[in-house]
Amino acid sequence: MFFLPCNPNNVFTGAEEKNALELEAEICALNHYDILTSLLTCCCFPIRYRTMAVTTRLTWNEEKRLQKLLGNVSLRLLYKSSVHQSDIFYMLERCIHQGPTVTIIYFSEVLWVVFMLEHYPEKSDKLTRPNPSLKFSFRKDRESEITGILETEMKIVSKQLEFYFFGKKEFSVDLGKAILSTYTSKDNDSGQNFCHNTKFLECEVFRVEGIKDDTNYISKITRAMKYRNPLVAELRAYKPCVHIISEIRILLLGPTGSGKSSFINSVKSIFRGQRTRHAPVGADITSITEQYRIYPIKYGKYGTCLQFSLCDSMGIHEKEGVGLCMEDIPYILKGCVPDRYQLNPNRPITPNHPTFISSPSLKDRIHCVAYVLDINSIQDLSSKMVAKLKQIQKEVLKCGTACVLLLTNMDNCSTLPQDNFLNMAKAMTSQSQIMDVSKMLSVPIYNIFMVENYTSEWELDPLKDTQILFVLRQMLRIVDDFLEDMPLEEIEMKTVRERNEGEKNVHRGMRMFHLFPDEDMNLS
Repeated sequence: MFFLPCNPNNVFTGAEEKNALELEAEICALNHYDILTSLLTCCCFPIRYRTMAVTTRLTWNEEKRLQKLLGNVSLRLLYKSSVHQSDIFYMLERCIHQGPTVTIIYFSEVLWVVFMLEHYPEKSDKLTRPNPSLKFSFRKDRESEITGILETEMKIVSKQLEFYFFGKKEFSVDLGKAILSTYTSKDNDSGQNFCHNTKFLECEVFRVEGIKDDTNYISKITRAMKYRNPLVAELRAYKPCVHIISEIRILLLGPTGSGKSSFINSVKSIFRGQRTRHAPVGADITSITEQYRIYPIKYGKYGTCLQFSLCDSMGIHEKEGVGLCMEDIPYILKGCVPDRYQLNPNRPITPNHPTFISSPSLKDRIHCVAYVLDINSIQDLSSKMVAKLKQIQKEVLKCGTACVLLLTNMDNCSTLPQDNFLNMAKAMTSQSQIMDVSKMLSVPIYNIFMVENYTSEWELDPLKDTQILFVLRQMLRIVDDFLEDMPLEEIEMKTVRERNEGEKNVHRGMRMFHLFPDEDMNLS
């Protein structure tokens, strides 16, 4: 938005006003910034607060999502191909020496977005040094999706702006023809590239203002993104190391308000590509979760389920008759409790319950227990709560189930000493709280992780994503280690014996049910 200077005397004749309106109409018809810029130097221009705006194609929601993704920045439009000259050199004149920029290529259903931390190259630059960049897309039917991280090198060839990654051409923009060309390897041996040309509707370039910590913030994002996408790919391809188990089940246990349901929502949000809140979350002393839930993890909105699930239950409370019933825990660990079972603090499930799974298979069991504790409340845990947690841990070890510990409610995950995400576990184990809780629950220190869940945020954050994905990957690796050490032949035989015994118990239970229909029936 540009404001034309006012007449210093603020007094205009009818003829002056008429001439001014005609001139303004001509300017708007030309839609050219250069003419407007020259007029800005005329201090006696006889229009007060008259404006001419070149507006972006970004919708309000798209702009807010983009600003949020880059750290609550502001955007200033520098170039618009349909308004300014569709020429690469003219675009560079407007965009060089502007600092961080966002280039947006518009298609009918998707926006192709490239953020660059450093300046656009000058005309004389043949190949600039690598420029830390983010490439992502906005689709009309989904949230923003970060598609890659590029340390780009830019080059001007035949009036096209070409983007390189480690010497390989990734894509190019031809403003004159309004074509975006993308390049993929056709033959790894010959090194030939396949070019795909797509006509675009518009190209805009924005200056990004207000980036927090400048290079520090963006470098954290770029480092996180280098690991985020490979972590997503690894978890999507994950399969249990034991063929008789088709899905790993991870049970989250901890006091009310510690972040169990928030962790589930965080994981589901990352793989969904947008914030979701399927698991009910509360911060009161009374547990919000009243059912035992098994949450499958899907990739995308309509994607297939991944080969692991997260299980939620009532929060643990120090008082008897409040929170998760301790007698329910062994049955949950063994896979006897069905999804959506209504938990009752004062009445545990029994084999006589009509939905009780009397002969669960190995895949129905809990394969990992994740204790969830608020890192800020560890020192405030009562002796009764600690005693309950220790009692649960004994049951977990008795069942031969892997266990980890998640410390939640970190103030800011970006403040953690995790410059190298591959060594995140090592960096996280230097806190004194971890040492204390490791001794308290007899959980190995290498099985303890700090994590910052999504809570009130509406958009995903690459830093949080990477941290949560890393923890999830480590949990699955720990499960695989446990499964590899298990005598599988004995387990299969034991499972068959338990199934046969369970069928006998069902028949006995049904006879008891007919004799005593009101006995031990939790149908609430």
